[in-house]
Amino acid sequence: MSKPKSPRKVGDREALAVATSIRGSAYKLNLVAGLIRGRKVGDALNILQFSTKAMAIDVRKVLASAVANAENNHNLDVDALIVKEASVGKALVMKRFTPRARGRAARIEKPFSRLRVVVREMGAENDSAAGSEA
Repeated sequence: MSKPKSPRKVGDREALAVATSIRGSAYKLNLVAGLIRGRKVGDALNILQFSTKAMAIDVRKVLASAVANAENNHNLDVDALIVKEASVGKALVMKRFTPRARGRAARIEKPFSRLRVVVREMGAENDSAAGSEA
């Protein structure tokens, strides 16, 4: 007896990739994630490739993983994918101390963030709209 298979966390014709510990603040990561929300995957990868933000490297890796999941696990058409969701959250914060003048110490916080990218096949919205019209 094994435990039952867990249900999918996203809908049909969607694929998901998650990065749980990206080194950097959620604010900075969200600035980069905002660049790709709602765009075609090819355009989003180009934007991230030529972005000057350091967080773009990590976002690009997660987006590429979501595309690979869509192609290999869910048999979706890579050319018809769009970025449905790119959500950012806070993860752990490492606390460190550094010496300051006159024997004092100052706290340094090194934040980590989470990134969740969902890609969707473009034909999925059109199919559901066409079904309601007929």
